[in-house]
Amino acid sequence: MSSAFFQPTEPTAAEAIAAIADELSFFEDWMDRYRQIIDWGRTLPPFPEAWKDKAHKVEGCQSQVWLAAEERDGRIFLAGASDAAIVSGLIALLLRVYSGRSPREILGTDPGFLKDLGLIGNLSGTRANGVVAMIGRIREIAARAAAA
Repeated sequence: MSSAFFQPTEPTAAEAIAAIADELSFFEDWMDRYRQIIDWGRTLPPFPEAWKDKAHKVEGCQSQVWLAAEERDGRIFLAGASDAAIVSGLIALLLRVYSGRSPREILGTDPGFLKDLGLIGNLSGTRANGVVAMIGRIREIAARAAAA
């Protein structure tokens, strides 16, 4: 497995969401939360340049976004990158929730957590659309794996 794939730190998607909510709760101001999200993006594993191609590109994002997936031992590991700092942070957040999970867990994790965390409401419309496109790609990968 390539070192580009994100290794989960929490045992379940629900625990990852709870940890993210807890970490963001330390910041009252949304600018501070954005800085935290940008910092998360800086921790993403390096994404191979060879994967920055049309096959890995996520359409519908304002920025350049690429996602890669690898299925191993019944779990899907994800890698991602963007040319924008805030989007890289959002990718890191999504990978923390979804990478290393079974297709069933991915499909069973309601993306409404982003609204619950206040992220969707505080992003620009184009950024919010990009997050929706990224989640759509992740769920599509999980659905294909579940059907196989």
